[in-house]
Amino acid sequence: MSSGARTVARLVDWAAERYGEGEALVFGADRWTFAELRERVARTARAVIAQGVRPGDPVAVWAPNSARWVVAALGAVAAGGVLVPVNTRYKAAEAADILRRSRARLLLTEHDFLGTDYRALLADSGEELPLLERTVALHDSDWDRFLAGAERVTEAERLARTNAVTPTDPADILFTSGTTGRPKGVPTTHEQNLRVYDAWARAVTLRRGDRYLLVNPFFHTFGYKAGILACLLYGATIVPEQVFDAETVLGRMQAERISVLTGAPTVFTSLIHHPGREAYDLTSMRRAVTGAANIPTELIEQIRTFLGARHVSTAYGLTESTGVVTICAPHESPRTLARTCGTALEGTELRIDAPPGEPGEILTRGHHVMHGYLDDPEATAEAVDADGWLHTGDVGVLDERGFLRITDRLKDMFVVGGFNVYPAEVEQVLRGHPAVVDAAVVGTPDGRLGEVGVAYCVPAAGARIDAAELTAYTRERLANFKAPRAFHSVTALPHNAAGKVDKGALRRLVRSAGHPLDEETRT
Repeated sequence: MSSGARTVARLVDWAAERYGEGEALVFGADRWTFAELRERVARTARAVIAQGVRPGDPVAVWAPNSARWVVAALGAVAAGGVLVPVNTRYKAAEAADILRRSRARLLLTEHDFLGTDYRALLADSGEELPLLERTVALHDSDWDRFLAGAERVTEAERLARTNAVTPTDPADILFTSGTTGRPKGVPTTHEQNLRVYDAWARAVTLRRGDRYLLVNPFFHTFGYKAGILACLLYGATIVPEQVFDAETVLGRMQAERISVLTGAPTVFTSLIHHPGREAYDLTSMRRAVTGAANIPTELIEQIRTFLGARHVSTAYGLTESTGVVTICAPHESPRTLARTCGTALEGTELRIDAPPGEPGEILTRGHHVMHGYLDDPEATAEAVDADGWLHTGDVGVLDERGFLRITDRLKDMFVVGGFNVYPAEVEQVLRGHPAVVDAAVVGTPDGRLGEVGVAYCVPAAGARIDAAELTAYTRERLANFKAPRAFHSVTALPHNAAGKVDKGALRRLVRSAGHPLDEETRT
C-alpha cells in the first residue's frame, strides 16, 4: 500500500491516481471509474465543508447500501469529518441516541427505504438533537441543493482540508451495544483502518479487477471497511446490494460477473439452497469470506462446489478490534476453515486467558485494538487492560498452530441473521411494559437466521404474558432483529450464587424443553 494512502480521507484520491479508468462502482445505472468516483467524492466533500463542518466534526449517515452512501461517507471523511454510520433498522429513539452521543452536526439520510422516511421518523419522534444542524436526504432535490453548496468551496480548499488529516486522527465512530445494554461508541483512526484492511485484503487475496458484491450493510464494520475501504485499496469494483434476496443476488452475481462475496453463513446457505440456483452462471466467482462460531464443514465444500468460490476464508473480529482479530487463509482444509477462525491478524497478538489447550477468554493486542470507548473511561478500563490487551468477552481455545476455535461467549450476545443482539438492551425494553416485572433474553439456534431470541418474563400481579402484544411492543422500540421470537411466562428467573440471572440455566431450559418458536411471533 502506497504511503500516499496514509489516511482514509486521502484514499479516494490515491485510488484514482493508481487505478484511474478501472471500474470503481456499479449501482443501478451508475457505473463509475475510480477517477469519476473521485470527482463525486470531492464535490460532496466541498459541500460538507460549505455546510460548516469543521475538521473532527462527526457526520452521520443513516441510509441503506447505495452509490450515494459511498459518496456521502467518503465525502464526509475527505472533508476532515468523522463518519458515524447508523443502522438502517434502528427506530427513532435508537438513532437519536447515536446522534446525540456522537455529537453529529450533519445527518445524511434517506427519505424512502422500504417504506421508511428516516427524516420524518426522526422529526416526528420528538427526540431532542440540539447539536444536529442539518439533515439532508440523499435521493431528492434536497441532495441537489446540498451539493450546490460545493460551488462556494474551491477544490484547492478541499485538498488542503483532505491533506491536513493525519493518520492518528479519528476516521469513524461505530456503535456497538455493550452488555449493559447501553450502546458504546468505538472511534478508530485512519491508520488503524488502512493497516487492518490492507492486511485483511492480502490475507483473503483480494486483487485488482475483482468484482465485489457488498451484501453486508455499510453501517456495519464488514460492509464499510472490509468492503468499501478494501476495494479502494486494491482496485476492486464496489457492487452494493441494498437488501439481501437470494434470487436477486444470484442474478446480480451472473450479470455483474461477481468474483468476491462476503457474508454470514446464512447468506451462503440461502444461495446454495435456492431452487433456481443452477440456472445462473456463477463461473466468475473465486472468493468467499464468512465467519461464525460454528460453521458446518459441508458448508465450506458447498460454497466451493455450488457457488464456484474456489477460495474460502473465515474470520473473527469485533468492533473494538477494528473488525478483525483472526483470519483463516483460503488454502486451509474445509475442516480447519469450519472449526477455526484462523490465526491472529498480521502484526497483532492473540492469547487465551487459561492454561494451554484449555478454553478461556480470548484476548488480543496490537494496532487494531481501539484506543477507548467514546466518553466512557470506565468501560474502556474494563475492556482494555493496563498492558493493552483487549478482553473480548468471547471464550475460545488455541491449538498448537495458533488457530483459534471459539467455544462460547462470556457475554450473552447472540447473532440474528448476521446482526449482534445484546440481551440487556432487549430486557430493559421488556421491563418497561406494564405486564412485565422482570425479563431475561437468551439466544437459541434457528435454521433460518442462525439464532433468535427467546424471552422469559415474570408477569406483574394480575397480568399475563401476551406474545403478540410483547412482539408489537418490542418492535416499536427496537430494530426488528432484536425482538424476541418467543415469550415464556415464568414465576421467577433462575439466579446463581452471586445473585445474577443464570443465563446458562435458561439456555439449557430452551434446549431441554424444546420450546417451539411460535410462527406468529417470527419476523
